[in-house]
Amino acid sequence: MPEQILILDFGSQYTQLIARRIRELNVYCEIHPFTHAPDLTEDIRGVVLSGSPCSVRDADSPNPDLSAYLGKVPVLGVCYGAQLLAHQQGGEVLPATIREYGRARLSHINQHHPLLHGLAPGSQVWMSHGDTIKTLPAGFLAIAGTPDVAVAAYEIEGQQTYGIQFHPEVTHSTDGKQLMRNFVVDVCGCAQDWTPEHFVDSMVATLKTTIGEQDQVILGLSGGVDSSVAALLLHRAIGERLHGIFVNNGLLRKDEYEEVLHSYRDLGLNVRGVDASAEFYKALEGLTDPEQKRKAIGRTFIEVFDREAQRVDGARWLAQGTIYPDVIESVSVNGPA
Repeated sequence: MPEQILILDFGSQYTQLIARRIRELNVYCEIHPFTHAPDLTEDIRGVVLSGSPCSVRDADSPNPDLSAYLGKVPVLGVCYGAQLLAHQQGGEVLPATIREYGRARLSHINQHHPLLHGLAPGSQVWMSHGDTIKTLPAGFLAIAGTPDVAVAAYEIEGQQTYGIQFHPEVTHSTDGKQLMRNFVVDVCGCAQDWTPEHFVDSMVATLKTTIGEQDQVILGLSGGVDSSVAALLLHRAIGERLHGIFVNNGLLRKDEYEEVLHSYRDLGLNVRGVDASAEFYKALEGLTDPEQKRKAIGRTFIEVFDREAQRVDGARWLAQGTIYPDVIESVSVNGPA
């Protein structure tokens, strides 16, 4: 396993941006909902606690036990994550006099601090919070502030644990990438040797081990990025044992069915085209309501795909291409989507 940064998601709209910034530093990271926090393993070099639309003062707000990480690996709390750390240790988090949303300037910074190296007074940061840390717990030390927020950043003495009230992952925080680099590279010690090529190699190896040497795999292809990337990864792992099925529902662009099918075959993929236009047209005949149309298309596709899949002997696996947000939403912070 490559070294990684673990991101615990508390439901922030910016969580995916945190992951993107870390990957831009050539460091692997994974997002997990706080309700399914993984055990600490040797490959986890640090933990980031995301923001959240919740308030730590609410009875039902996220409040996980973080003892598995604190003091064992570097931890960075962002916005809600920073407030949560302070709240759990006995600090005072209160509603801000004025809800801060937008640009702010750091008026004082401990520039010698490893987390803030390269940031100077006046650095622009992006705030998005309704609460503020009024009083820090014992052992917490403020290391940056703004004219309106005395505790814009802090550290827990004796630990490599930090909290920041602003969002370094958004572009409006002009030195945000520098701060993320300070944490991920300088504090956590990540080597910055992970690239998408490493992901491809590791995924292909995992697929070979999981699928075995004889099993056949069925994959529905659409011509889009999700299923096409999945197909190429599987093809590299198992070759002709991948059986792609590309269904023409009659609703594609002019000549798109032939062009996409030709492109897949040029890539060396084992793919079968199924022109089921007539079946879809029949299912849609007389329908005007968009929701009824959607259900008719979905039902017909399942029927066609199931019929074609039965033609593949020895198929034990059904593959599906997806995007990372779908993975997160399937086990979201509010439970399964």
